[in-house]
Amino acid sequence: MPLNFSSGHKPIVDFSLASMTDMVMLLLIFFLLTSAFSRTNALNVNLPDVSAAPTVEEQFVAVTIRADGRTYVDETEVPVDSLVGAISAARGEREAIAIYADEQATIGVLAAAAAAASALDMRVSIATDVAAAPAPTGRPE
Repeated sequence: MPLNFSSGHKPIVDFSLASMTDMVMLLLIFFLLTSAFSRTNALNVNLPDVSAAPTVEEQFVAVTIRADGRTYVDETEVPVDSLVGAISAARGEREAIAIYADEQATIGVLAAAAAAASALDMRVSIATDVAAAPAPTGRPE
């Protein structure tokens, strides 16, 4: 005679999803909060090889501003009034200027050099000393 191990009760087929919903919500909150704290580099650039990179002189028109207000375009002294013409003549294939200003130079001469670059539709870079640059403090707002 075969043995009957069944209890006569039907199996429970209902499954409560409340605990699974709680876990999904907790995971969602965890990932939302931790994604705000992860710091990624905002400026991803493809840097050229050192052997293939053009020198700074080939990329920028150098505009030097001395403390006494004298300006130079690629080592040639130029009056502030004729910066546009001098930069245009020295431009060639270059699309940007690099301003090397003494820390004692006035902002007016710096603004004149930037306005000359803007008139020629050129980008402006201002050269700074690495040691004088402030250390980054936290995340920019």
